[in-house]
Amino acid sequence: MFLKILIGIGVVIGLLLIVAAFTKKAYSVEREVVINKPKQAVFDYIKYLKNQDNYSKWATIDPGMKKEYRGTDGTAGFMYAWDSENQDAGKGEQEIKNVAEGERVDYNLHFIKPFEGRALASMTTEALSQDQTKVKWRFDGKMPYPMNVMLLFMNMDKTIGDDLTTGLANLKGLLETNDLPNNKNQ
Repeated sequence: MFLKILIGIGVVIGLLLIVAAFTKKAYSVEREVVINKPKQAVFDYIKYLKNQDNYSKWATIDPGMKKEYRGTDGTAGFMYAWDSENQDAGKGEQEIKNVAEGERVDYNLHFIKPFEGRALASMTTEALSQDQTKVKWRFDGKMPYPMNVMLLFMNMDKTIGDDLTTGLANLKGLLETNDLPNNKNQ
């Protein structure tokens, strides 16, 4: 009986490994919002990584999380690290990789806990009119084999997308109702 259980477990694990070999490993999620502010004013706010504390859903998960900053915010190389006992926040780092002034900010993310992982993110601005700006927030990630089998059971577009939508709605509310300085957190 014990041998049959072990064989059954082995077959299930083997099948999962085979399925994982043919399952996609990458995912991309993007959301956008239109903010009734000039493009440069919007960009001057979002280029500072510290300002994400004011609108990102992920920053509100644990208000008591430890945060560390290194470098000059709003420039390539600036690093933000967080560490939380809350499993939903976990531990990780986000680094500004590139700033195309007035257009785009690219980030590298390194998740350490509860799971090891890496992702790329970006925020872009596009003028729709003199006083309207489209902001896109994009997240691209990969799950290594055999963990990628989880993508069959997880809707990354919904999970991450809902958080991006919340963050963009928060950003819209902040920028449209407040006359914020370029970097509130400097």
